Amino acid sequence: MLEIKTLDKPDERRDFPRGHLEAVHMSGLDFAVATFEPGWRWTESVGPIAGTESCQIHHNGYVVQGRLHIRMDDGGESEVGPGDVFVCSPGHDAWVAGDEQVVVYDFAGAMAQKYAKAD
Repeated sequence: MLEIKTLDKPDERRDFPRGHLEAVHMSGLDFAVATFEPGWRWTESVGPIAGTESCQIHHNGYVVQGRLHIRMDDGGESEVGPGDVFVCSPGHDAWVAGDEQVVVYDFAGAMAQKYAKAD
Protein backbone atom coordinates (compact mmCIF):
# COMPACT_ATOMS: atom_id res chain seq x y z
CA MET A 1 0.00 0.00 0.00
CA LEU A 2 1.12 3.53 -0.73
CA GLU A 3 -1.04 6.46 0.30
CA ILE A 4 -0.05 10.07 -0.24
CA LYS A 5 -1.89 13.27 0.60
CA THR A 6 -0.86 16.91 0.62
CA LEU A 7 -1.43 19.49 3.31
CA ASP A 8 -2.20 21.91 0.49
CA LYS A 9 -5.55 20.10 0.26
CA PRO A 10 -6.43 18.91 3.78
CA ASP A 11 -9.37 16.58 4.28
CA GLU A 12 -10.71 18.86 6.98
CA ARG A 13 -10.27 22.31 8.48
CA ARG A 14 -11.61 23.37 11.88
CA ASP A 15 -11.61 27.03 12.83
CA PHE A 16 -11.77 28.26 16.41
CA PRO A 17 -11.03 31.62 18.05
CA ARG A 18 -7.44 32.71 17.30
CA GLY A 19 -6.54 29.54 15.44
CA HIS A 20 -7.35 26.62 13.21
CA LEU A 21 -6.50 23.00 12.55
CA GLU A 22 -6.01 21.29 9.21
CA ALA A 23 -6.01 17.49 9.04
CA VAL A 24 -5.42 14.67 6.63
CA HIS A 25 -6.89 11.26 7.37
CA MET A 26 -5.00 8.24 6.10
CA SER A 27 -4.86 4.50 6.73
CA GLY A 28 -3.25 4.18 10.15
CA LEU A 29 -2.47 7.90 10.51
CA ASP A 30 -4.39 11.06 11.20
CA PHE A 31 -2.05 14.03 10.88
CA ALA A 32 -2.90 17.56 11.96
CA VAL A 33 -1.29 20.96 11.59
CA ALA A 34 -2.48 23.36 14.28
CA THR A 35 -1.95 27.11 13.94
CA PHE A 36 -2.38 29.32 16.99
CA GLU A 37 -2.28 33.12 16.84
CA PRO A 38 -0.83 35.33 19.60
CA GLY A 39 -3.37 35.50 22.43
CA TRP A 40 -4.63 31.95 21.81
CA ARG A 41 -5.23 29.89 24.93
CA TRP A 42 -6.86 26.46 25.01
CA THR A 43 -9.22 27.27 27.91
CA GLU A 44 -10.58 30.31 26.05
CA SER A 45 -10.45 29.22 22.40
CA VAL A 46 -11.11 25.46 22.42
CA GLY A 47 -12.37 24.67 25.94
CA PRO A 48 -15.88 26.01 25.27
CA ILE A 49 -16.09 23.79 22.17
CA ALA A 50 -14.76 20.71 23.97
CA GLY A 51 -16.87 21.30 27.07
CA THR A 52 -14.07 20.27 29.44
CA GLU A 53 -12.00 22.17 32.01
CA SER A 54 -8.73 21.16 30.34
CA CYS A 55 -7.61 19.55 27.08
CA GLN A 56 -8.30 15.82 27.17
CA ILE A 57 -6.41 14.98 23.96
CA HIS A 58 -3.08 13.09 23.91
CA HIS A 59 -0.54 14.90 21.71
CA ASN A 60 2.57 13.66 19.93
CA GLY A 61 3.82 16.94 18.58
CA TYR A 62 6.55 18.75 16.73
CA VAL A 63 6.81 22.54 16.97
CA VAL A 64 7.56 24.19 13.64
CA GLN A 65 7.24 27.82 14.69
CA GLY A 66 6.64 29.92 17.80
CA ARG A 67 6.54 28.99 21.46
CA LEU A 68 3.77 27.15 23.32
CA HIS A 69 3.48 27.07 27.10
CA ILE A 70 1.86 23.92 28.50
CA ARG A 71 0.56 23.49 32.06
CA MET A 72 -0.55 20.05 33.21
CA ASP A 73 -3.52 19.65 35.55
CA ASP A 74 -1.12 18.35 38.22
CA GLY A 75 0.77 21.69 38.12
CA GLY A 76 3.77 20.65 36.03
CA GLU A 77 4.54 23.02 33.20
CA SER A 78 7.02 23.68 30.44
CA GLU A 79 7.46 25.53 27.19
CA VAL A 80 8.12 24.06 23.75
CA GLY A 81 9.54 25.85 20.73
CA PRO A 82 10.85 25.34 17.20
CA GLY A 83 12.45 21.93 16.71
CA ASP A 84 11.02 20.47 19.93
CA VAL A 85 9.30 17.09 19.81
CA PHE A 86 6.91 16.51 22.70
CA VAL A 87 4.41 14.07 24.16
CA CYS A 88 1.64 15.53 26.27
CA SER A 89 -0.95 13.41 28.05
CA PRO A 90 -4.59 14.45 28.52
CA GLY A 91 -5.27 16.99 31.25
CA HIS A 92 -3.54 20.24 30.33
CA ASP A 93 -3.95 23.85 29.29
CA ALA A 94 -1.72 25.55 26.71
CA TRP A 95 -1.20 29.04 25.33
CA VAL A 96 0.93 30.98 22.89
CA ALA A 97 3.99 32.38 24.66
CA GLY A 98 4.96 35.63 22.99
CA ASP A 99 3.90 37.52 19.90
CA GLU A 100 4.71 34.92 17.25
CA GLN A 101 2.22 32.56 15.62
CA VAL A 102 2.64 28.93 16.74
CA VAL A 103 2.55 26.04 14.25
CA VAL A 104 2.48 22.48 15.61
CA TYR A 105 2.44 19.18 13.73
CA ASP A 106 0.50 16.55 15.69
CA PHE A 107 0.92 12.86 14.93
CA ALA A 108 -1.31 11.51 17.68
CA GLY A 109 -4.34 10.93 15.56
CA ALA A 110 -6.67 11.91 18.39
CA MET A 111 -6.04 15.58 17.67
CA ALA A 112 -7.03 15.19 14.04
CA GLN A 113 -10.09 13.15 14.99
CA LYS A 114 -11.47 15.00 18.04
CA TYR A 115 -9.73 18.35 18.68
CA ALA A 116 -12.04 21.39 18.64
CA LYS A 117 -15.07 19.20 17.84
CA ALA A 118 -18.17 19.30 19.97
CA ASP A 119 -19.11 15.82 21.18
